[in-house]
Amino acid sequence: MAVSLALSGVARLGSRIGRSHQLIRSIHKRGVSSCIDPSHGLSEEQKEFQKVAFDFATNEMAPHMAEWDQKEIFPVEVLRRAAQLGFGGIYVQPDVGGSGLSRLDTSVIFEALSTGCVSTTAYISIHNMCVWMIDTFGNTEQREKFCPDLCLMEKFASYCLTEPGSGSDAASLTTSAQLKGDHYILNGSKAFISGGGDTDVYVVMCRTGGKGPKGISCLVMGWNSQPTRALIFEDCAVPVANLLGVEGQGFNIAMRGLNGGRINIASCSLGAAQASVQLARDHLLVRKQFGETLSNNQFLQFKLAEMATKLVASRLFVRQAATALQENRSDAATLCAMAKLFATDECFNICNQALQMHGGYGYLKDYAVQQFVRDSRVHQILEGTNEVMRMIVSRNLLSEI
Repeated sequence: MAVSLALSGVARLGSRIGRSHQLIRSIHKRGVSSCIDPSHGLSEEQKEFQKVAFDFATNEMAPHMAEWDQKEIFPVEVLRRAAQLGFGGIYVQPDVGGSGLSRLDTSVIFEALSTGCVSTTAYISIHNMCVWMIDTFGNTEQREKFCPDLCLMEKFASYCLTEPGSGSDAASLTTSAQLKGDHYILNGSKAFISGGGDTDVYVVMCRTGGKGPKGISCLVMGWNSQPTRALIFEDCAVPVANLLGVEGQGFNIAMRGLNGGRINIASCSLGAAQASVQLARDHLLVRKQFGETLSNNQFLQFKLAEMATKLVASRLFVRQAATALQENRSDAATLCAMAKLFATDECFNICNQALQMHGGYGYLKDYAVQQFVRDSRVHQILEGTNEVMRMIVSRNLLSEI
């Protein structure tokens, strides 16, 4: 389903204090420009679906962000309404229900959605990555079987690479898949699986061959169980027809998926930072100490300027990497690692500084800034730790000598 472009006008972000938490509202008044306006440099079409995403974040996500966090709710119906706008398969091909948008378009959408709820958007980004992997590496039967329901979010997907004993060293995974007749028999476990237990389709990296990355394959499987965050496979039978690509291609599929995943999660950090800068700015304008508003304190003025500068720099970096990935450039994987490293580090620092500007209030759950800090912190770990991102970049540099 293509993204709806029916809505028009300038998106509104910002903040206000509600009875129990802050809601994201207005970045600036209609027609007034801002140095951190995320629509700068976008085409008119991109501005339209950015507006749709901002409106969805404001109306459907922000009012419930605190409740979802406190009650650990997986907001199925809200996710399905997002899918009706085309956000369930943003960069998936239209013939299987996707929106067919670019990586840059995707980044713009995830940034906007994250201003409403970072953790929910992060799941949407992982779901999109899984659907793209099936769309890209699956055969016609697999694409037609899995992608339409996933794009509509009638079914939800999880990415299963990490194991209790293999995190950053993903190629050492031990979950095994032995071929018996027309099924693979899986044994092993996965850890830190986003949506694990609540989702329907699992894209699982498993070992069908010897040690190392060439012994890893990728299977797509369904799942029925009570919610959990670790997956345990005990003689689990998966049809051979569910093998993505060929045996031994799994590690490559996993890494290809993560290139886009790193742009996606960095975009979620951008949304958190955008909202946090706005929250900090609004707080400085109204909070008084020593007889005047904090906005008159030059130290805080300079801090706010640094936050805005780092936000815009991060956004430009992420969008450059997204374009490189879309164009399949030779430096795309390295740029994705660089952008993920830079943006998630800097955006977390922005959120953290915004909390500091709120003083003790920033630590209260009535104030949204603390949730942006908590939800953005994990982005330095997701889709490859930032230490691994440094390894990728340094290896690229040193290999050219």
